[in-house]
Amino acid sequence: MNPLKSLLVSSFVASALFLVQAQTPDDLAQLQQHWAVLKYQQAKPAQEQAFTNLVAQAEQAKTQHSSDARYLIWEGIIRATYAGSVGGLDALSEVKAAKKLFEQALALDPNALDGSAYTSLGSLYYQVPGWPIGFGSDKKAREYLLKGLEVNPAGIDANYFYGDFLLQQKEYKAAIAVLEKALVAPARPGRETADQGRRQEIMQAIASARQKIKKS
Repeated sequence: MNPLKSLLVSSFVASALFLVQAQTPDDLAQLQQHWAVLKYQQAKPAQEQAFTNLVAQAEQAKTQHSSDARYLIWEGIIRATYAGSVGGLDALSEVKAAKKLFEQALALDPNALDGSAYTSLGSLYYQVPGWPIGFGSDKKAREYLLKGLEVNPAGIDANYFYGDFLLQQKEYKAAIAVLEKALVAPARPGRETADQGRRQEIMQAIASARQKIKKS
C-alpha cells in the first residue's frame, strides 16, 4: 500500500481529533458532527468527495474566524482525514496544510479545544512518513502528544493517540495502560457518534497490543 495512502488510516486519518469545548459555535459543531458521520459511518467509496466538500466548508468557516484557534484546528483535522482518503501526492499536500494550521492554532491559543492542536500535530508526526517523503518524526510525535496530555490528561483523544503511538513504538504494555485510560474517558455530550467510533478504535488497538505481547 502506498505509504501516503495509509499514513493516517489508523484513526485520525485522519486521523482526527474532536475535543469539544463548552458553548461550541453552531457552525463549528456542525463541522464536528459532519466529520464524525463521514469518518465512522460513510462508505469508503463516497468518502473522498464528501470530504472534499467538507474541507471547503471548513476553510470558509476558518476564513470567517481566522483569529479563533478552534476553526484552524478543525480545518486541520478535516484536511488530515481527507488525506487518508485520497492518498498519493494529494495526501502529502493536505497533511502539510494540516500541520501548518495546527502550528498556527498553537500560536493563537495552545489550550484551545483542550490542547487538541498538540495532540493533532503529534498524531501527524508519527503517522506521516519521514524524510524524504514527508516530515514524520517519532521524537516530535512523543513531544507533542505528551503536551496534549498535559493539557487534557483524561481526554479520550489525547490518551488514544498517545496509546496508539506507543503501540507503533512496540511499547505494548505501556500502550495498553494508556489505551485503557482512553476507554473510560468521560463521554462528551453531543459527540455520541465520535465517541462511539473512537472507542471502537481503542478496543481494536488494545486487542492488537495484547496479541503482540502474546507473540513476543
